[in-house]
Amino acid sequence: MDKSQILLLIKKKMKTSKKERSSSKEKLANVPKHIGFIIDGNRRWARQHNFPVNYGHKKGSDKVKKVIDWSFDKGVKILSFYVFSTENWGRSQGEINHLMKLIKQLFDKDLNYFIKKGIKLLISGWVNDPRLSVEIRKIIKEAQTKTKDNKDGIVNLAFNYGGRLEIIQAIKKIIKEKIKASAIKEGLINKYLWVPDLPDPDLIVRTSEMRLSGFLLWQSAYAELCFIDKYWPSISEKDVDDILVEYSQRKRRFGK
Repeated sequence: MDKSQILLLIKKKMKTSKKERSSSKEKLANVPKHIGFIIDGNRRWARQHNFPVNYGHKKGSDKVKKVIDWSFDKGVKILSFYVFSTENWGRSQGEINHLMKLIKQLFDKDLNYFIKKGIKLLISGWVNDPRLSVEIRKIIKEAQTKTKDNKDGIVNLAFNYGGRLEIIQAIKKIIKEKIKASAIKEGLINKYLWVPDLPDPDLIVRTSEMRLSGFLLWQSAYAELCFIDKYWPSISEKDVDDILVEYSQRKRRFGK
């Protein structure tokens, strides 16, 4: 089965009428607590619509808040967004500068949005990376401090994130503390991850491509996966509805 056939199968499974979605209380009772979104396709969306690449990133950033609203309104409690990977440093300096500008806006200018919504902001990623400016690090710290007591939802931003790097740094911390090999279990490793108390994602959604790209590698061991054949700026509330219906119809056995 090739990629086009797989995408067609996924699209068929997710085709649920509006009537079915609104009347399916029993199905939607099984709402995932934690959804991770890999927000892919901003640049390709921009090119498709004859816009500059940076405009695609701006539209993608704006869509994050809409997806937060749609998801929380439907009972989701935690959202993780893959907003900047450690591999993204390989892009042009101009594009990196624009991405950092959008990140600063999300943590600074948009902070009132999270405060008013009662949302706690968490950051998964290498925040002490010397490639990050002092200003960025300061803004990140302040955003987490100002929202730490919020209880109406959690948004975890995977910023400067790499799944393998997260695991490597966790191992290094364990070695540094000279913890005995016999004491190393899943629960212990969880404590050394970038956000140790965050529940594992129930569902991971990616737009436009069909891979994880290192997103929450340790945490996603038993996450359900869903791939949407459209670019991130084009994701709609109907897509979120369809994702939730699709999830509710799956049976999670966790290897049992």
